[in-house]
Amino acid sequence: MTSSTHIDIKANRRFRRLALNTVIVLYFLIIAGGVVRSTGAGMGCPDWPRCFGRWVPPTEVSQLPANYKELYGAKLKGEIEFNPVKTWIEYVNRLLGAFTGVMIFLTLLASIPFLRSGNKRIFYYSLSAFILVGFQGWLGAKVVSFELLPIVVTLHMLLAIVIVFLLLYLFTWSAYAGNILQLKESSKKAIGGIGVVVITLSLIQILLGTQVREAMDEVIQKLGYQARSEWIDELGLNFYIHRSFSILVFVVNLYWINKIFKAEGKGSIAGKIAIACFWILILEIGTGILMAYFGVPPFAQPLHLTFAILLIGLQFVIWLVVNGKKYLKYSSDIRLAKSTI
Repeated sequence: MTSSTHIDIKANRRFRRLALNTVIVLYFLIIAGGVVRSTGAGMGCPDWPRCFGRWVPPTEVSQLPANYKELYGAKLKGEIEFNPVKTWIEYVNRLLGAFTGVMIFLTLLASIPFLRSGNKRIFYYSLSAFILVGFQGWLGAKVVSFELLPIVVTLHMLLAIVIVFLLLYLFTWSAYAGNILQLKESSKKAIGGIGVVVITLSLIQILLGTQVREAMDEVIQKLGYQARSEWIDELGLNFYIHRSFSILVFVVNLYWINKIFKAEGKGSIAGKIAIACFWILILEIGTGILMAYFGVPPFAQPLHLTFAILLIGLQFVIWLVVNGKKYLKYSSDIRLAKSTI
């Protein structure tokens, strides 16, 4: 084993840990975004990148200009009175976004050694994630400047999913290259094909969910936050499509999971992740039921979104794992020794 080989093993281990931690941070950011939406704090800071013209947000109205209602009233959607809780919820979300950018930049730096090891695409995928998170930050600013315009909010969510996929690919590849993933031969064609359908259905369901959320924003503006028990009745057709589509998502997922168990076994990597997918799907449906029949409790909304993004992410990992020989290719000088996460 040469010294350069040792460097490659260490580089792979460092990269894998950074990629995993970055995925975790990104999910925390998604949770924070869900909290922002569920509490109506999306315009808690009506300007960007500052908040009420300050780098450190105000905590009381005395810290604002005397004419702040005239300056920011139009963007606050009628909620003219300053609300420090909503302001800081939005600001923490922005801080998490900045920290996520730093983590992805560190992941990019950790991918540089792969330029010299025959795995250049790992560096380029890391670079793509870094560029996209920068674009995501810009798009987040547009969410504010366009005052939560539905199409911009939806694009913001789609881009977050793309970044999640990129980072999960990088982690899964590095785990495979470092012998963390021990894959077995199976009927990959059938599982992979159904997996594409499952991921597509999950994506459609998430998009339908964003439509419901946009409709809910209009209902909230009309009825206010004190009328939570009446929100669902006012949502209209979008809600019923989203609710009914969940049945199809559930059935197809069960079919796919059963196929994975038969081909790979419950104890395999794919089998274990499939079990996790099943329980996350149950939790996602459960939080949906809570919102539909128990007055849309605030804690359920961010959890519902997080479970949806976590589910589609794990579905993507399963798809990668069962197609590992094709999509997780590695160079011989990297796959040398077992290591631990």
